[in-house]
Amino acid sequence: MLIMMTTGQPDREAVPFWFDPLCPWAWITSRWLLEVEQIRPVRADWRIMSLAYLNLVQREGKGLSKDYRDLMTKAWGPVRVCAAAAEYGGRGVLGPLYTAIGTRLHNQRRRDDPSVITEALSEAGLPESLAEAAASTQFDQLIRDSHHEAFNEVGLDVGTPVLQIAGTYLFGPVITPAPRGEAAGRLWDGLVMVASTDGFFELKRSRDRTVKPSFE
Repeated sequence: MLIMMTTGQPDREAVPFWFDPLCPWAWITSRWLLEVEQIRPVRADWRIMSLAYLNLVQREGKGLSKDYRDLMTKAWGPVRVCAAAAEYGGRGVLGPLYTAIGTRLHNQRRRDDPSVITEALSEAGLPESLAEAAASTQFDQLIRDSHHEAFNEVGLDVGTPVLQIAGTYLFGPVITPAPRGEAAGRLWDGLVMVASTDGFFELKRSRDRTVKPSFE
């Protein structure tokens, strides 16, 4: 059965969240936002962006190592499938599909397993034939359109995730592991306060290279 977005939450604020399925940091942040849904009157509004488009097209591949360039080439596949799924079933299918893909790519560490996409489509109640979109450019314009919704506002010097909070587009939060319970709510409250501050542009610290994404 096709899983569609619920509409019975009129009192919940929609939070646009742009993700690329391949990004582990966006995955962690997305799990945090789902936690926030449990304790704050918000709901995630899942949207796609493309790291491949950002790095290989908009940034013209500048400064990329061969390994990272190869990874970006592979990144087209999953986001193309997400675009095809959204075209087929509406944007509401992106949440279940993202969860199904991300669990396999990140928690189960199956990045090189070709069965991930078809398994995820099946779990999300979508036709496995949509996996064919991974090798097609048919839905690339849909990807670009969704991508530009975020990056025309937030700029090209960031990546994913991008959220829209209190009318402001923000990169992040980049966190590991995802806060749970009221800790997740407090982080949300702080972001709302920051995003609501007139003239706010940036809040950042250098990342410790020893810190790796934790999916616990």
